[in-house]
Amino acid sequence: MSPRGKRLNASEIGQYAFCARAWWLNVVKKLEPVNVAELTRGIAAHERHGWQVSLARSLNKVAIALFGVGALAVLIWAVARLIR
Repeated sequence: MSPRGKRLNASEIGQYAFCARAWWLNVVKKLEPVNVAELTRGIAAHERHGWQVSLARSLNKVAIALFGVGALAVLIWAVARLIR
């Protein structure tokens, strides 16, 4: 427990790290933001971006694997030509 008897959760710590003033207004003063629609759209945009980053990383791994398979195929082809 904190000295004031309230535990801080991870989202409150994240909110404080992002903007201490917003945290203070929300937690201490109990004020809700007036731009809820914008915040909701921002959260959705960040979630979409997160999925896009994840997809890009996965596609990058697939591309590297395919490049490796292609390089191996060329190497096998070249060795086969030299043996003949």
